[in-house]
Amino acid sequence: MKSNLKPSRKRKHAMGRFSVEVQLANNEDLIYAQGGSLEPDKVRRVTVTGVVDSGATRLVLPKSVADELGLRPRRKVRVRYADGRRRLRNEVGGVHLTLQGRDDVFSAVVEPKRDTALIGAIVLEDLDFLVDCIGQKLTPRDPDFIVNEIE
Repeated sequence: MKSNLKPSRKRKHAMGRFSVEVQLANNEDLIYAQGGSLEPDKVRRVTVTGVVDSGATRLVLPKSVADELGLRPRRKVRVRYADGRRRLRNEVGGVHLTLQGRDDVFSAVVEPKRDTALIGAIVLEDLDFLVDCIGQKLTPRDPDFIVNEIE
């Protein structure tokens, strides 16, 4: 039976997953620019769609984005997908990530066939965001500071 429904153009994600805009830059370039040995407009940076998934652990980048930023693989890491498959993937370091005005430097798993970044729990925890799955938004726990839990 043929449906009369038109396919949605909006990306849908599983419960607990939603998209945000994230800025990424090569942190090594940023350091050189701050030191004056690289023009600021030469810093490799991109703005991409990131899928927030609090069930994922790490930051994951499409290979095309890692290549555009000039991030070199530093080692192989083992990944496990939600369906149980396991693979070896490259890990890159020095990813300067900015999300809703908060930023830090992360390592990332490089996924050859992804077309969006994946923002997992480590990034969310480090930037101190609370995930609102129903409202599909990120909320800083404290609007003025990143709060660090210490003993």
